[in-house]
Amino acid sequence: MAPDNDGLTLLKQTLESYDQKYIAGYLNEISPESWNREKINRWLSGKASPRLSYAEYVHLLGLMPKAPSTHQKHDFDFVDLFAGIGGIRKGFEGIGGRCVFTSEWNPYSVRTYKANHYSDPEHHVFNDDIRKVTLSEQEDVTEDEAYRHIDNAVPDHDVLLAGFPCQPFSIAGVSKKNSLGRKHGFECDTQGTLFFDVARIIAAKRPAAFVLENVKNLKSHDKGKTFRVIMDALDELGYWVADAEQAGRKDYKVIDGRHFVPQHRERIVLVGFRKDLNVHDGFTLKDVDQLYPKHKPTLGDILEKNPDPAYILTPHLWQYLFNYALKHKAKGNGFGYGLVKATDVARTLSARYHKDGSEILIDRGFDPDLDLHNKQNMENRPRRLTPRECARLMGYDGPGESDFRIPVSDTQAYRQFGNSVVVQVFAAVATLMKSRIIEARRLDAAVQKRKLAA
Repeated sequence: MAPDNDGLTLLKQTLESYDQKYIAGYLNEISPESWNREKINRWLSGKASPRLSYAEYVHLLGLMPKAPSTHQKHDFDFVDLFAGIGGIRKGFEGIGGRCVFTSEWNPYSVRTYKANHYSDPEHHVFNDDIRKVTLSEQEDVTEDEAYRHIDNAVPDHDVLLAGFPCQPFSIAGVSKKNSLGRKHGFECDTQGTLFFDVARIIAAKRPAAFVLENVKNLKSHDKGKTFRVIMDALDELGYWVADAEQAGRKDYKVIDGRHFVPQHRERIVLVGFRKDLNVHDGFTLKDVDQLYPKHKPTLGDILEKNPDPAYILTPHLWQYLFNYALKHKAKGNGFGYGLVKATDVARTLSARYHKDGSEILIDRGFDPDLDLHNKQNMENRPRRLTPRECARLMGYDGPGESDFRIPVSDTQAYRQFGNSVVVQVFAAVATLMKSRIIEARRLDAAVQKRKLAA
């Protein structure tokens, strides 16, 4: 038998990702008809004291993420801010990094994150709202107080990862900031945005490098002001940003996921290195093209063989989307559904996919030469992607794989994948950065050693 305390502790850990009904069903795979939701709730409330058998304990332990093979002999430490479901983390763990801090406020994303990513009880901290760390919403807190709090709350790290939301900047009154002892520069210009929280952590912890991710439209957001403020802030903080001067169609900072998966998904990637460490010379995201896979999966490769018929559009929804597209086509607009075949590249999966799935609909034999209401066309109505197919489209699973755990509803899963990144894009970025991260870590350690000796 498993010790009582160990069994209850493990149960509580698994319930951070899965509900009581799922856990009961999972335990019943070992001990049929022995567990139910009520029994688990009574155990949690202290009204009952069941014990897990050794087999049940080991089986339940199987729901907990395993430590990466490189965890004990990691090459560097990193933090994962605005982490979502951990797509950027996977790339940096893959090159030997150890995650020491995660911040994500969405409770459903946290469930998925904890179901899939190992949390070392001795070396990993989990946080929800990043503003609790940066104290950015507390007007009576001075810069110095905020930085001391950040330094204590966030572990030391070599690389900062953040997929922060895109927000407009509105410069607040300088006089009020001066009255609180605040400086000009990024503390003033980025106040009130979530990039401000990222910048504060960078300023306080001084990581050797960072990777910031955002939608491509960040560059044009608020007529370009948002991007200019961000780039100026990063420069002020003492960081060199890769391909900073690149613009237009040849901007290497914008990477399209279609080079790795069958989905057109452009994201801006800001890679920065601390200037004083001088490890950035010659680094460019143009070299990502050297890491494109020779044989990327097709859309047909990621599709399930026998998806549930529930994902087929209803006749009413299909008619609505079809007519909506016709109406906008007549007006000369490009709005409409995205009907794709096995060899096509899909449009960008969005967080609204759960509403109607219109941007990516799998063709099941629709014939445009026949009337919409033709029996053949109605029988062959298109379908949505399943959440598992979304996991493959975003690179969390490979073709035919189902390893990434999805402990949330379809609606939440669609939102999470639609808000996420293509994993292989950041695996490629991490690979390009690895040697420089390790060298920067070595140089930074030498700098700190000299400071202590002084």
